[in-house]
Amino acid sequence: MSRIGRMPVAIPAGVTVTIAEGNKVTVKGPKGTLERELSAELTIEEKDGHIIVTRPNDLKRMKSLHGLTRTLINNMIHGVTQGYEKVLEVNGVGYRAAKQGKKLTLNLGYSHPVEMEDPEGIETVCDGQNKIIVKGISKEKVGQYAAEIRDKRRPEPYKGKGIKYADEVIRRKVGKTGKK
Repeated sequence: MSRIGRMPVAIPAGVTVTIAEGNKVTVKGPKGTLERELSAELTIEEKDGHIIVTRPNDLKRMKSLHGLTRTLINNMIHGVTQGYEKVLEVNGVGYRAAKQGKKLTLNLGYSHPVEMEDPEGIETVCDGQNKIIVKGISKEKVGQYAAEIRDKRRPEPYKGKGIKYADEVIRRKVGKTGKK
């Protein structure tokens, strides 16, 4: 049995979980509402303040869906209670980030500033000129938008210039050596 899949998901106070037909799960909490349609083969039920996911048989597909479904529901509940955030750092001479309304403006050594519009349900905050915090209730959307920002100028291995995650470690390389 899936170790993660069989663990019940606790529903904290102030959160309501509704399971509609076709395994359409809606989670409402203090930070907002998340909705997701999960695999119809699995059984999702609510028992005394916990969500329990069970699978019909032990086929490989069912085993993999079991743990995934439970984790997706858990992430939705965590999102509407605490929310998610990713911290990005901008490193490099003249590289900076600025925020104007819903627009994030990045100066990354290109001939033009890169402008990005915050997607629905995602908020970016600039902490100084070289720190970007991406916040939201959907783990998937926060991670995707943070990855899109990072893709504008990935960190390079020689000087470490570019946009990196705060917890990311860049493998540095030794530069050229002079001829003797």
